[in-house]
Formats: sequence, C-alpha cells, structure tokens
Amino acid sequence: MRAAFAALGGLIAGFTALCVAELVAAAVRPEAGPVTAVGGAVIDRTPPAVKDFAVRNFGTDDKLVLQLGILVLLAVFAMAVGLLALRHRWTGAAAVLVFGVVGAVSAAGRPEGRPLDALPSAVGALVAAGVLYLLTGRLAPVTVPPPAAGETGEDGERGAFDRRGFVVAATAAAAASAGAGLLGRRLQASELAGVSASRSDIVLPAPASPAPAIPGGAAPDIRGLSSFTTPNKDFYRVDTALVVPRVDADRWRLRIHGKGVARPVTLTFQDLLGRELVERDITLTCVSNQVGGPYVGTARWIGVRLADLLREAGVKPPSKGGPADQIVSRSVDGMTIGTPVEDVMDGRDALLAVGMNGEPLPFDHGFPVRMVVPGLYGYVSACKWIQDIELTTFDAYDAYWVKRDWSRKAPIKTQSRIDTPRPFAAPRAGTVPVAGVAWAQHRGIARVEVRVDGGEWHTARLAAEAGRDTWRQWVWEWPATTGHHTLEVRATDRTGTTQTDKRVGTVPDGATGWHSVVVDVT
Repeated sequence: MRAAFAALGGLIAGFTALCVAELVAAAVRPEAGPVTAVGGAVIDRTPPAVKDFAVRNFGTDDKLVLQLGILVLLAVFAMAVGLLALRHRWTGAAAVLVFGVVGAVSAAGRPEGRPLDALPSAVGALVAAGVLYLLTGRLAPVTVPPPAAGETGEDGERGAFDRRGFVVAATAAAAASAGAGLLGRRLQASELAGVSASRSDIVLPAPASPAPAIPGGAAPDIRGLSSFTTPNKDFYRVDTALVVPRVDADRWRLRIHGKGVARPVTLTFQDLLGRELVERDITLTCVSNQVGGPYVGTARWIGVRLADLLREAGVKPPSKGGPADQIVSRSVDGMTIGTPVEDVMDGRDALLAVGMNGEPLPFDHGFPVRMVVPGLYGYVSACKWIQDIELTTFDAYDAYWVKRDWSRKAPIKTQSRIDTPRPFAAPRAGTVPVAGVAWAQHRGIARVEVRVDGGEWHTARLAAEAGRDTWRQWVWEWPATTGHHTLEVRATDRTGTTQTDKRVGTVPDGATGWHSVVVDVT
C-alpha cells in the first residue's frame, strides 16, 4: 500500500513540476516550458530516418505523438522517483532536481535558447522536489497501538502510515499545482490574444504585380481530384516547432547582412508592406513527401521579391562575381535554412511572403513573414517566421538539415500522383476517370502517362497550365474491365526528363518512383 501511495506522490510531484513551469514560462516565453524544450531537443537529435518514419506514419500529428510520449515517460519517471523516495527521501527529491536540470539545459541549449529559458524547468523542479519530500514524509511508518479493552482491531499494525495526512497534503499540492498551471495558461493565452489581434488588424495592400488569372481549364471538375488552390486550413505543415511561434508584426525585424553585403539592411513589417508587392501562384513541396504523398500544395502568395532586396544591399550572385553562394535564413524558433544565392537571383519569383490565399500568413505557415522559393524543396528554401538573412558560403556553414545528412542543394524532382480512384477502391466496369496532379516546379509539366497492369502507357489529358511554378492536373479516361488492377502514373517535365521508376526514399534529397494504386473493378 505504501508503494502505491509513493508512486502517486511521485506523479503529483511531476504534475507540480509541469504546472509551476507553465506559470513561470508565461513570464519568460511559451517555448521555455519543459515539455516543449525537451521535445525540441529530441527533435534536434533525431536521426533523419526516424524523423522520416514519424512524418510518414503520423503526418502532421508527429509533434502531438512526441509530446504524448514525453508525458508518458515523465509519468513513469515520476512514479519511479516516488518509489525511490520511499526508501531514500533525500535521494528521491534530488532525482527530481536532475529532471529539472535536463529541462533547463534543453531549453537554454537550443539554437534559439536564451539563459532565462532555463528558469521554468529549474523553478518547477525545485517546487516539485519540495512537494515530493513533504508527501514522502507522510508515508513514514508508524506503530498503531493495540486496541483498548472492548475494541476491535489488529494488534500493533506494523507499516502503517498517516493516510489521512498524505491524502490531505496530496490533494492540496495537486489543487495548488492545477491552479498554477491554469493561471500560466491564462497568462499565455492573454499574450497570444494580443499577437492574434495584431494579425487581424493587418490589411494587405493590393499587389503592384497581381497574379495572372487561373485559366478556366486548370481545374477539371472531377470528384476526388485535389483542388488547384489548396485552402490554408488544408495546406500541409511540416516543421520542428512544437509550439507555433506567435510573433507580433509590429515588433518584427529582419536583418540582411553577411558576405558580399555592401549595405546591411534592417526591415520592419511596414517596410515590406510599403514596397512593391508581387502576387504569384506557387506550389510548395516538402522533401519528406513520399511517392504519392500529401505534402505538396499550391497557394497564392503575396510578398516582396527577395532578389530586389539583396541587390539593394549590394549582393551579387556567384555568376556575376559575388563572394557568397548561400543564403542562411534564420527563424525565430532557431531553424536555419540554406538556399543557393544563384537560384534566388536567377529571375524566378523568390519571395519574402506576407500573405497566403488573400490573407496575412497564418501563424502555422510563418506569420508575419516567410520565404517562398519555387523549384526548391522547403527545407532549403521555405524558412517560416524568418528574422535573419545572412550571406555566406556552403563551405563555411551547414544549415540545420544539412547537419543531419540531407543534401545542401535540393531542386524539386519531377513527380506525379493519382488522386482518384483511391487505393482499394471498387469502381464499376466502364469508363473510369483516373486523375491526379503532377509537378516539376520552375520547369513545368509537359506530359503525364498512365498504364494498367504493366501494359502500354496512355497519354493523359493535361489541364490548362497556370504557370511553370505550379502543379498541373491531369485525367485519363480508363475503359475499366472487371477484376483486380494496378494503375501507375509517370510525368515528363518541359526539359524532357521523365520521372524514374526507381524507388528511393526521401533522404537525402527527395523520393523518386512511380505512384501506383490498386483497385478492384466490379
């Protein structure tokens, strides 16, 4: 019985640590909380293959799974510490402090970490150690005297403890901890509400260079086919941020500096809105996208041409004698992304985007400002929550993902996907529309072909092209016959390159292979 109460005491101490840390984090910043800090440290040290597995199997819920896993491990650790404290009271309390040290080091040691980030974990652990010490004291064995004459009861019960005292102390500690946690959440919510209001107040100016109208034939009306423009709520999100940064646009600054920058620049959000804005439809793709995967989408972006800003700062691309061949962009969450200078300045619509599909960037997608560079996978081009641009060389600096075995340069590979029929669908025999999307950003799609059961290739009908930086929809009318069939698709870009059938995983520079779907025609 004492062991069960000791494990419960450990759980309450762990709960106390998290709640008190939540309250202190409200005064520091949400990213300094122990679960977020430890989770971020885990992500930073996760091998690419494990990260790829998580994205493939859990999708955009990978961060939730990680956080739940950390909480489960914390609960197990807390119970073990409670049992340890039952035998060695001071040692158990000291073990709680070790947990605080791990959280503090994780928080302050991250790329974007600050010294004060260690405070929530440290304070939470100190209070939790005191709670555990107090609760364990209530579990000290006492000897129950034998019952008086005429009373019933066991004679001198050994190992008994102050159950009532433990329950009262545990209840008080849990209630106080819950109150601290709720207060911390309320304080954080109040601050975030102010940041959200700053976004709501933004009115994006009309672009000086609006996007061309999407051609009428660019989006065939076929059930099950992805829409040409991906709504913001459905746009994929793959990043390492356990807590989405909430940046106040009025306080945001962007610094441009480094090798070959003759005139360093610091810009405000209003500075960007006051410049010539460009609006373009651009398809983004994540390097973690498996063959046939969902991490690709098209949006209408509005922003400032990054090349114009670089030229004003005196930057020249390597082809014109510039000393820097890499742009290192830094996010407020510590992410670093390396982008080839040549690609940004070769005439493509590389943007510092402030808007997405007619509204200011959503927080999940980089508010207030992010990079968008067509033709490159996101991990080398699409820095969200950007706050710093440094010109350097690939030899001098490896960005976040390059340090984790991904390639330095990553042009998007020509790919295609079958959206309908879905895998294991059971369409009726007859004419069945096989449709999907294909993409080869900054090259464009020239042809899409479909085949059935390894037979001859059939040319699909391409939808109208909205631009070489967007995906292209396609459809093939299949005269389906009864039975079990395998459909495959391949695309050819405007350089004449046809996507290979060789299956390769996402590491180090994007997956390859033909997407296939198995169906049973009835």
